[in-house]
Amino acid sequence: MTSAADSTTATEAIGQAAASFSGPAVDARAALTLPYTHVDDVFIDGAWVPARGTGRNPVTDPATGQVWGSVPDGTPKDIDAAVGAARRAFDGGWSRLAPSERAAYLLRIADEVDKRAEELSLTNTRENGSPVSESTGAAANAASIFRYFATLADYLEREDVRPFPRGGGESVVRRDPVGVCALIAPWNFPINLMVIKLAPALLAGCTVVMKPASPTPLSFRLIVDAVAAAGVPAGVVNLVTGSGRLGDTLVRHPGVDKVAFTGSTPVGRKIAAACGELLRPVTLELGGKSSAIVLPDADLDAMSSGLVRSCMRNTGQTCYISTRILAPAGRYDEVVDMVTATIAAGVQGDPLDPATVFGPAATESQYRTVLEYLEAGRAEGARATTGGRAARLGGGLEGGFFVEPTVFADVTPSMRISREEIFGPVISVLKYTDVDEAVALANNTEFGLGGLVFGTDQDAALAVADRMDTGSVGINFFASNHSAPFGGRHNSGLGTEYGIEGLNAYLSYKSIHRRP
Repeated sequence: MTSAADSTTATEAIGQAAASFSGPAVDARAALTLPYTHVDDVFIDGAWVPARGTGRNPVTDPATGQVWGSVPDGTPKDIDAAVGAARRAFDGGWSRLAPSERAAYLLRIADEVDKRAEELSLTNTRENGSPVSESTGAAANAASIFRYFATLADYLEREDVRPFPRGGGESVVRRDPVGVCALIAPWNFPINLMVIKLAPALLAGCTVVMKPASPTPLSFRLIVDAVAAAGVPAGVVNLVTGSGRLGDTLVRHPGVDKVAFTGSTPVGRKIAAACGELLRPVTLELGGKSSAIVLPDADLDAMSSGLVRSCMRNTGQTCYISTRILAPAGRYDEVVDMVTATIAAGVQGDPLDPATVFGPAATESQYRTVLEYLEAGRAEGARATTGGRAARLGGGLEGGFFVEPTVFADVTPSMRISREEIFGPVISVLKYTDVDEAVALANNTEFGLGGLVFGTDQDAALAVADRMDTGSVGINFFASNHSAPFGGRHNSGLGTEYGIEGLNAYLSYKSIHRRP
């Protein structure tokens, strides 16, 4: 393990930008003592070991624009070593443990994750700018995912014998672990979107090689530390860091049996193509452009209280949030006023401040992408009722990637801001004349990941939810349920995570036929 204190070589190699500003944000960062900043190692075969190559990737604080950490840019040799270790661990006994024994490891991991909550939150926030009001819950949520999947050990141990429908024999159905899994997570929720792959994979009996996203390579090391502290055998869990090119090497490695990826639709397509060519199972959770249908009887005060969480969570950088709000013509102005007032009231500032609601874009690239969409919205005739441009903050945040939280009214279905995933703090409000048109508008994107229905009549809201062509719908709120499947339709992905369905994604079935 390499800590901030003993990694001067790595620090010097990156060449951090000089601090150009001063203020509370600079002071707050100077006071932090995070366990990982500049590191030279990867986790392979049960230990932190030096990376094989010399390349490095910087880690930038998006709230200040300054580099504060760095990690190895892994090489194919690192992938070979990690996959080899995972294969030995798979063949060496992990896959043959009873599911209840593996569940016991998951429970110990959960306890260890809880112990690392604060440092995990702060590292996460420095990596991607998620406000600490968001990242503070990351460890508890990750621990609860491990604990939930531990409860499914009974499902794996349950005898499954199915008689032939016409008699004369029966089949014993085995649920075998699929093998060595490549797990690749995105930068918006770097902890939980990896854990939701790791926990079911481990319970199933698989071993894993994980690669976090390039902008967020440090926070997940704390989860790996928890795994090690829980006594998980060497080689079961491995972690490498590097660019997207390294991810492609991992996906195509001949020693990998399954791939699970969360990220953009274009990258997901490339992974799907590679896995199709290799006949390799793959789970993909990709982009979204979800809609919130506001029914005529909706309680707008109640809707306001959950609006940020449902429609602009994590500064709009959440795949399933409903960034298109569909309002009835008779209440359109009322809905626009409520949404505008709610978003305008959200505090934008330093993500390390617990009062902050909206932080920066996670990367400079994403910042520029969001600004392009704001320009496109204006050019196509949308009206910004709040926000609409880059945000200029002081106090040490002058170099940050901040975009004003924005609400666009007078949006039509053909506009780019209505059709394409922005992944930033931008909400569009569209108008509909009746419920049939609202459902048609909600279903007219190329995605199908999330959605919402706001309405006082629960039965009517449920009926509308049933008509929405998407993987998940919330009625008056949205939240992930560890025990319910979550997956996208169309360009939002393949397969599901969460729930027993998420566990099944790491299993391979075998039927043994016999005569009783």
